[in-house]
Amino acid sequence: MPITSLTLTNSPLSLNCVTPSGLEPISPLWLRERTQDPQQLDALTCQRLFDSHRTDPDLTLVGARPLSDTQTEFSFSDGHVEVYDLGALASEIEGDSNFPEAIAWDSGINQTAQRFDWHKQGDNEAFHKALTAYLQFGYIILTGVPTDRERILEVGSHFGYVKETNFGRYFEVYSRPAGNDLAYRSVALGPHTDNPYRSPVPGIQMLHCLINETRGGLSTLADSLKVLEVLKHELPEGYELLRTIPVGYRFIDAGTELTARRCMIRTDADGNPIGVHYSPRLDRLPHLSPEKTRLFHLTRQRLGELFADPAFEIRFQLNAGELMLFDNSRVLHGRTAFDTQEGRRHIQGCYLDSDGPRERFATTLIKARHGVHERTWAEKTEESYA
Repeated sequence: MPITSLTLTNSPLSLNCVTPSGLEPISPLWLRERTQDPQQLDALTCQRLFDSHRTDPDLTLVGARPLSDTQTEFSFSDGHVEVYDLGALASEIEGDSNFPEAIAWDSGINQTAQRFDWHKQGDNEAFHKALTAYLQFGYIILTGVPTDRERILEVGSHFGYVKETNFGRYFEVYSRPAGNDLAYRSVALGPHTDNPYRSPVPGIQMLHCLINETRGGLSTLADSLKVLEVLKHELPEGYELLRTIPVGYRFIDAGTELTARRCMIRTDADGNPIGVHYSPRLDRLPHLSPEKTRLFHLTRQRLGELFADPAFEIRFQLNAGELMLFDNSRVLHGRTAFDTQEGRRHIQGCYLDSDGPRERFATTLIKARHGVHERTWAEKTEESYA
């Protein structure tokens, strides 16, 4: 809803959004809940000090006194009087956010701009840039990450919170003929999301290369946001099926069984796509009419074709000391086959909860506002030697 300004009317007394379609009144209940009064809102946590759910549902505005172009004093029928910043109210209605917006990408993405030096991530500005790139494009590559065991846990803790699963705090990816997942074989892996059978699904995945002596085993990534734009245009009815009809996912090995039902296309609270649950080895068609089942299948088939299309997919060698961090449901990952006779290939992986990078991003903004200098890894190392 585009909003150009806020304006007052006197009959009835109301604060209104000025939109291309006319004036839209703002509820006094909504306005009352946006209090910034220090007696009613904790300054540190920004949590209300009163129970807004107990506000009189028939609350009204009984007075409005403009103090400037951006500030107005409002009086409410419950006796509360407060000066409100109209600019702040308009920004909230428009949905303004300090977080970067997602940018859909295809194979033309500048991959160099997605690479960041791990040794600089202790610096607030460098960390902010890496987090910005991740939040915009859904993935980054860290270079210069030491290849000692469990280093991945340190990196994970820097970017968020490590999620432990039945695979452990981290998992090893190398050729194991008896492994409980195809990721442990040398076969090619098509684009997919990890663990759609889990609740919740891991939000972020990290893969850290310790050894790579093979020519194959190229890492592949594709942005579901760009692919879903095409899918919705080509098969709008099928897109709606994948968005609204849940499917079953199942994982089973000798030690456990995990199942879940969820829609293949993930959306936010406003219905906008934010990712997918896509794993052809683990999903099961829902029970629909023959006609809808055929359309459902055709649509998921086309989805897989788009994910593997060179126009949308990037391929690169993940070398020793490099670590890729990506949104597990937004950015589909895969791997080409490799020959174990050529040499060793050893990758460690782990999962993070989704909210970590956003929390860290907010922290970098706070540090920047307060002029906080955080030492780089190099500075910390130099100090430890001293």
